[in-house]
Amino acid sequence: MTRSGNRRADRVLPALRHVPMIVWLWLLWILLWGATSAVILVGGLLVAVGVVLSFPLPAVLPGAVPEPLRIGRLLIHVLTDLVKSGCTVAWQVVRHGRRVSCGIIEVPLRVDSDLLIAAVAEFTTMSPGSVVVEIDRRRKRLYVHALPVRDRRDIAHRRAEVQAMERRIALAVGHRRGVEDPGPNPARPDDARDDP
Repeated sequence: MTRSGNRRADRVLPALRHVPMIVWLWLLWILLWGATSAVILVGGLLVAVGVVLSFPLPAVLPGAVPEPLRIGRLLIHVLTDLVKSGCTVAWQVVRHGRRVSCGIIEVPLRVDSDLLIAAVAEFTTMSPGSVVVEIDRRRKRLYVHALPVRDRRDIAHRRAEVQAMERRIALAVGHRRGVEDPGPNPARPDDARDDP
């Protein structure tokens, strides 16, 4: 009886990880129909279960457990960064017009997950004055077009901002490998050195 109980638990636990996706697809089905009749509710549930079982997705970040407080802090930081960088870009454009100084900065990353690298690129691009122009997945690098960039200190500051965002995102989703103890800056290119 114990073995059959273990076998049953071995089948039930992996099936439980599909429940959030089934619920999400079911709610999406209901929203798309715009009504809640019995046929729509049951049909949507059957379609959601069928889709999830027919097209199973692998775990996105195995072992990662999202942390709600860190997610909240990340969102607050992103919103304040949007306001701050929006004001900075507006002031630079008003003050310098077409002569705003800008540059492309190479930013080494510590995470090694496609999802996290894409999230860092998206959050970086959301901030006014910065656009990710290239992702070098093999070397774990982002190339960020940033403004204003007047000197090497600005380059180092923008690089540090992107790396801080990377750390916040990784910790918010519970991914600790490579970001928990950052240590020295990895493979810092020559253009980041401060002038004497």
